[in-house]
Amino acid sequence: MIEIPDELAATQSRFNGAAGRAFVAALPDLAARLLERWGLRPDGPSMYGMCALVLPVVREADGRPAALKLQAVDEETAGEPVALRAWTAAGAGAVELLDHDPESGALLLERLDERRPLSGESDVREAVKALGSVLARLVAVPAPEGLPTLGGVAERMLAEVPERVGLLADAADRRLLADCAAAVREVAGEPGDRLLHWDLHYDNILAGRADAGRAGEWIALDPKPLAGDPGFELFPALDNLFDADEVVWRFDALTEALGLDRERARAWTLGRVLQNGLWGAEEGEVRLAPDHAEIARRLLGR
Repeated sequence: MIEIPDELAATQSRFNGAAGRAFVAALPDLAARLLERWGLRPDGPSMYGMCALVLPVVREADGRPAALKLQAVDEETAGEPVALRAWTAAGAGAVELLDHDPESGALLLERLDERRPLSGESDVREAVKALGSVLARLVAVPAPEGLPTLGGVAERMLAEVPERVGLLADAADRRLLADCAAAVREVAGEPGDRLLHWDLHYDNILAGRADAGRAGEWIALDPKPLAGDPGFELFPALDNLFDADEVVWRFDALTEALGLDRERARAWTLGRVLQNGLWGAEEGEVRLAPDHAEIARRLLGR
C-alpha cells in the first residue's frame, strides 16, 4: 500500500473535481501495477506537489535509485516526456527520464537529492545565478514538434484581455494589466522556438546525487513544456523567494546569463504577469497579486 497525502487529495478535489477524486482513488492500483511492471521496490516516504505523487524507488535489476512520478496529465504536462528526452539527449541539465507509461502518463525518473532544493541556498543571489545557468542550458535546445506554443498562448491571452481586465476592481490594476497586454502585442509576432520549462523556480531545481555521477550539479525537474521565447521563462525566478528590491537585479542577471534582448525579455515577463492576472480574474480574483503587480511596476520603471 502507498500513502496518499491528504493535501494532494484535497488539491485534486478542489481544482479537478470528480476527475481529481478519481485520479487519487486510482493511485494505489496504478502504483502497484507499475512497481511490478518496472521491477521497482519502494524506498522511502512518498512526496507530492500540486498534481503529482512521487514515490522514491529502487530498480531491482541494477539497484539504481529512481523516482516514480504519478500525475494527472493535462495540456501542461502532456509534453513532459518529450521535453525530458530532448534535454537528456542534449545533455542540457534536466532530470533523466528512465521510462514512461503513455497510458497513465507516469514517469520513471532518476532520483535527485530532494533534501537539497536550490531554494535552500543561503545566498539568494547565488541561487539566482545557478538558476540562470540551468535555464541557459535548457533554452539552448530547440523545441520538438507537437508541443504547445507561446504564439498560441499569447493569442489566447490577448483575446481574453477586453473581458477579464474589466473584472478587476482597482483602476491601477486595470491600467497595469492593460500595459502588460500592450507589451505582449509588440512581441507576439515573434514567439520563438526554444524548448521552455515554463515553471523554473527554485524548488524545481534539485541537487544531483553522487551515486549517479551528478554531484555538484543543479538539475531541473517538473517542466510544463512550451515552445517559445526564453524571455517567457524569467518570471518564476522573480516571483519565487520574492524581494521587491531585487526584482531588477534578478531580471538583469538572468537576461545576461541567457544572452537575451532586455526589452523583448521584459515584454514576455510582463506577459507572465498578464497571464496570471487573467487566470486570477477567471477564478474570481478582483485584485492582482501584490508581488506580481510589483514585478510589473519595477520592470516598467514605476
